[in-house]
Amino acid sequence: MSAATARRPVFDDKEDVNFDHFQILRAIGKGSFGKVCIVQKRDTEKMYAMKYMNKQQCIERDEVRNVFRELEILQEIEHVFLVNLWYSFQDEEDMFMVVDLLLGGDLRYHLQQNVQFSEDTVKLYICEMALALDYLRSQHIIHRDVKPDNILLDEQGHAHLTDFNIATIIKDGERATALAGTKPYMAPEIFQSFVSGGSGYSFEVDWWSVGVLAYELLRGWLLTVDPKHRVSSLQDMQAAPSLAGVLWQDLSEKKVAPGFVPNKGRLHCDPTFELEEMILESRPLHKKKKRLAKNRSRDSSRDSSQSENDYLQDCLDAIQQDFVIFNREKLKKSQDSASEPLPAPEAGDAAEDREGARPAGPTCGSICPSRLTES
Repeated sequence: MSAATARRPVFDDKEDVNFDHFQILRAIGKGSFGKVCIVQKRDTEKMYAMKYMNKQQCIERDEVRNVFRELEILQEIEHVFLVNLWYSFQDEEDMFMVVDLLLGGDLRYHLQQNVQFSEDTVKLYICEMALALDYLRSQHIIHRDVKPDNILLDEQGHAHLTDFNIATIIKDGERATALAGTKPYMAPEIFQSFVSGGSGYSFEVDWWSVGVLAYELLRGWLLTVDPKHRVSSLQDMQAAPSLAGVLWQDLSEKKVAPGFVPNKGRLHCDPTFELEEMILESRPLHKKKKRLAKNRSRDSSRDSSQSENDYLQDCLDAIQQDFVIFNREKLKKSQDSASEPLPAPEAGDAAEDREGARPAGPTCGSICPSRLTES
């Protein structure tokens, strides 16, 4: 065993994953949902992206239910062209999602850097997104926010769809009706449903967004307003004459080489994110342990009488209780062991619970009203 391996911490398999299991390396992004940094899991030394959302801000912006919906979806799906969830956990301040680390940057960043994408490169992105959307359809999921900002490239240049913050689940025969998405990428039927009711919309809206994406990357593809005459499924894509030469099986296994490969010698994000985190952030992540210890000490000595912050505290307590802890690494280990031949059980052995995800109680939406648009 090498000295480096010997220095790795060993975490108890029965212990839930938590903030202390990760080393924070640097900030790489932020948005209305929260912030993102690069982390390394201390025991395996694997690298991930960690998204963290301040609980109090989520309550004040009525976004708690959106976060819970995103977690519910991400814990049930996994695909080669999605940004997959690996761990979710919380502490007193934040909710955390640890996902695949894709170091190639998002397509919005590259558009802003004036990258000129070739037609073959755009064709690859569109086909990879087609496979991702076909998988989401099989899971009854409409993403509702397909756009360059939400498509991340890996180091080889393959496209991965991320951000399920406004995604919705619809069962067979159901239609969504809410006005949801980013306006330049929203299909006409979403606006039509909002303005005049009508029959709502379904999975086709994500394919419209892919069309807008292709147009934006190439500055040349026309869009079809009528959803009946629009490419809106994987089968439609595979039947398109312009895609006749696509080797779909090879593509699904990442055997088709991308035409654009991000430069490995640099980090593809705005460097000001790290400066803001270090200099301007009032609650910087790298000072979290000291801050929480101080808060716990103060809370233990504070009078327990009711205050004007009771409502906020009730919401925080509800999040603490209902948040679902998830560990895909643990889940995969349990699935692998389940597939191996098992010895005959001894008398008195108890059946083990499913590892990985811990089911939540009722969502805190009943305590913290949310602006989440229903399907």
